[in-house]
Amino acid sequence: MIELGFFGGERLELLDGVLAVREPQGSRHATGVRLVMDTLRAALGSAWRVDSQLPIALDDESEPEPDVSVVPAGPRLYRDAHPSAPRLVVEIAESSYRIDRHYKSSLYARAGVPEYWIVDVVNDRVEVHREREASSEAAVGWRYRNVVVLDHASTVTPLVAPGVTIAAADLLP
Repeated sequence: MIELGFFGGERLELLDGVLAVREPQGSRHATGVRLVMDTLRAALGSAWRVDSQLPIALDDESEPEPDVSVVPAGPRLYRDAHPSAPRLVVEIAESSYRIDRHYKSSLYARAGVPEYWIVDVVNDRVEVHREREASSEAAVGWRYRNVVVLDHASTVTPLVAPGVTIAAADLLP
Protein backbone atom coordinates (compact mmCIF):
# COMPACT_ATOMS: atom_id res chain seq x y z
CA MET A 1 0.00 0.00 0.00
CA ILE A 2 2.87 2.36 0.76
CA GLU A 3 4.48 1.65 -2.62
CA LEU A 4 1.15 2.40 -4.35
CA GLY A 5 0.96 5.82 -2.66
CA PHE A 6 -2.04 5.18 -0.41
CA PHE A 7 -0.58 7.24 2.40
CA GLY A 8 0.31 10.41 0.51
CA GLY A 9 3.93 10.63 1.57
CA GLU A 10 3.29 10.19 5.31
CA ARG A 11 6.37 9.06 7.21
CA LEU A 12 5.40 5.58 8.44
CA GLU A 13 7.06 2.69 10.20
CA LEU A 14 5.85 -0.86 10.82
CA LEU A 15 5.66 -1.64 14.54
CA ASP A 16 4.43 -5.09 15.53
CA GLY A 17 2.10 -5.32 12.53
CA VAL A 18 0.74 -1.76 12.85
CA LEU A 19 1.63 1.12 10.51
CA ALA A 20 2.51 4.05 12.76
CA VAL A 21 2.90 7.65 11.64
CA ARG A 22 6.27 9.07 12.62
CA GLU A 23 5.98 12.29 14.56
CA PRO A 24 7.40 15.52 13.13
CA GLN A 25 10.84 16.42 14.43
CA GLY A 26 11.36 19.47 16.60
CA SER A 27 14.68 21.29 16.55
CA ARG A 28 15.91 19.65 19.79
CA HIS A 29 15.09 16.23 18.33
CA ALA A 30 16.94 16.99 15.08
CA THR A 31 19.91 18.36 17.02
CA GLY A 32 19.95 15.19 19.13
CA VAL A 33 20.03 13.02 16.01
CA ARG A 34 22.97 15.00 14.62
CA LEU A 35 24.89 14.86 17.91
CA VAL A 36 24.40 11.11 18.35
CA MET A 37 25.39 10.47 14.72
CA ASP A 38 28.53 12.60 14.96
CA THR A 39 29.54 11.13 18.34
CA LEU A 40 29.02 7.50 17.35
CA ARG A 41 30.76 7.90 14.00
CA ALA A 42 33.77 9.51 15.68
CA ALA A 43 33.85 6.88 18.44
CA LEU A 44 33.29 3.79 16.26
CA GLY A 45 35.14 4.80 13.10
CA SER A 46 34.70 2.50 10.13
CA ALA A 47 34.28 -0.66 12.22
CA TRP A 48 30.49 -0.15 12.25
CA ARG A 49 27.93 1.57 10.05
CA VAL A 50 26.01 4.34 11.83
CA ASP A 51 22.68 5.00 10.06
CA SER A 52 19.94 7.52 10.69
CA GLN A 53 16.22 6.97 10.17
CA LEU A 54 16.68 3.96 7.89
CA PRO A 55 14.60 0.77 8.16
CA ILE A 56 15.62 -2.09 10.39
CA ALA A 57 13.95 -5.44 9.65
CA LEU A 58 13.38 -6.74 13.17
CA ASP A 59 10.93 -9.46 12.12
CA ASP A 60 8.02 -10.00 9.72
CA GLU A 61 5.83 -7.56 11.65
CA SER A 62 8.27 -4.83 12.67
CA GLU A 63 10.37 -2.56 10.48
CA PRO A 64 11.00 0.57 12.53
CA GLU A 65 13.15 3.46 11.35
CA PRO A 66 15.09 4.35 14.48
CA ASP A 67 16.68 7.76 14.81
CA VAL A 68 20.12 6.11 14.89
CA SER A 69 21.23 2.51 14.49
CA VAL A 70 24.60 0.79 14.54
CA VAL A 71 24.85 -2.17 12.17
CA PRO A 72 27.69 -4.20 10.66
CA ALA A 73 29.63 -2.09 8.16
CA GLY A 74 29.29 -2.37 4.41
CA PRO A 75 26.52 -0.52 2.55
CA ARG A 76 26.16 -3.27 -0.06
CA LEU A 77 25.37 -5.78 2.67
CA TYR A 78 21.87 -4.31 2.61
CA ARG A 79 21.23 -4.07 -1.13
CA ASP A 80 18.61 -6.82 -1.09
CA ALA A 81 17.33 -6.55 2.48
CA HIS A 82 17.38 -4.06 5.32
CA PRO A 83 19.71 -4.71 8.26
CA SER A 84 18.14 -7.19 10.65
CA ALA A 85 20.65 -7.38 13.48
CA PRO A 86 21.45 -3.89 14.80
CA ARG A 87 23.93 -3.91 17.66
CA LEU A 88 22.78 -0.56 19.08
CA VAL A 89 19.61 1.42 18.50
CA VAL A 90 19.13 5.02 19.67
CA GLU A 91 15.84 6.91 19.77
CA ILE A 92 15.75 10.65 20.44
CA ALA A 93 12.75 11.39 22.64
CA GLU A 94 11.21 14.83 22.52
CA SER A 95 7.48 14.10 22.27
CA SER A 96 7.79 10.32 21.83
CA TYR A 97 9.25 9.31 25.20
CA ARG A 98 6.35 7.09 26.29
CA ILE A 99 6.35 5.14 23.01
CA ASP A 100 10.17 4.92 22.94
CA ARG A 101 10.40 3.83 26.59
CA HIS A 102 7.59 1.30 26.80
CA TYR A 103 6.73 0.10 23.33
CA LYS A 104 9.83 0.40 21.16
CA SER A 105 12.12 -0.83 23.93
CA SER A 106 10.00 -3.99 24.13
CA LEU A 107 10.18 -4.45 20.33
CA TYR A 108 13.96 -4.02 20.30
CA ALA A 109 14.40 -6.40 23.25
CA ARG A 110 12.17 -9.03 21.58
CA ALA A 111 14.26 -8.74 18.39
CA GLY A 112 17.50 -9.37 20.26
CA VAL A 113 19.00 -5.88 20.04
CA PRO A 114 21.65 -6.04 22.79
CA GLU A 115 21.67 -2.33 23.59
CA TYR A 116 19.09 0.46 23.29
CA TRP A 117 19.58 4.10 24.24
CA ILE A 118 16.97 6.79 24.65
CA VAL A 119 18.29 10.34 24.45
CA ASP A 120 15.64 12.25 26.39
CA VAL A 121 16.01 15.84 25.18
CA VAL A 122 13.20 17.10 27.43
CA ASN A 123 14.77 15.92 30.69
CA ASP A 124 18.41 16.14 29.49
CA ARG A 125 19.35 12.54 30.18
CA VAL A 126 20.35 9.37 28.39
CA GLU A 127 18.85 6.00 29.27
CA VAL A 128 20.97 2.94 28.53
CA HIS A 129 18.95 -0.28 28.25
CA ARG A 130 20.74 -3.65 28.34
CA GLU A 131 20.23 -7.31 29.26
CA ARG A 132 17.01 -8.29 27.57
CA GLU A 133 14.62 -10.76 29.12
CA ALA A 134 11.16 -12.17 28.56
CA SER A 135 8.51 -10.38 30.61
CA SER A 136 4.75 -10.80 30.62
CA GLU A 137 4.51 -7.18 31.84
CA ALA A 138 6.27 -5.71 28.78
CA ALA A 139 4.36 -4.39 25.77
CA VAL A 140 5.34 -7.22 23.41
CA GLY A 141 6.63 -9.73 25.94
CA TRP A 142 10.25 -8.60 26.27
CA ARG A 143 12.09 -5.87 28.16
CA TYR A 144 15.54 -4.76 29.20
CA ARG A 145 16.32 -5.72 32.78
CA ASN A 146 19.18 -3.25 33.21
CA VAL A 147 18.32 0.45 32.68
CA VAL A 148 20.82 3.11 33.70
CA VAL A 149 19.98 6.82 33.55
CA LEU A 150 22.91 9.11 32.70
CA ASP A 151 23.19 12.83 33.29
CA HIS A 152 25.56 15.30 31.60
CA ALA A 153 28.47 14.30 33.84
CA SER A 154 28.17 10.56 33.10
CA THR A 155 29.84 8.39 30.48
CA VAL A 156 28.83 5.24 28.63
CA THR A 157 30.80 2.49 26.93
CA PRO A 158 28.87 0.99 23.99
CA LEU A 159 28.84 -2.81 23.98
CA VAL A 160 30.01 -2.76 20.33
CA ALA A 161 33.21 -0.92 21.34
CA PRO A 162 34.37 -1.96 24.82
CA GLY A 163 37.44 0.28 24.60
CA VAL A 164 35.45 3.45 23.87
CA THR A 165 34.02 5.88 26.40
CA ILE A 166 31.40 8.41 25.33
CA ALA A 167 30.36 11.42 27.41
CA ALA A 168 26.60 11.65 27.82
CA ALA A 169 26.98 15.42 27.36
CA ASP A 170 28.14 14.75 23.78
CA LEU A 171 24.80 13.07 23.02
CA LEU A 172 22.55 15.74 24.56
CA PRO A 173 21.52 19.00 22.84
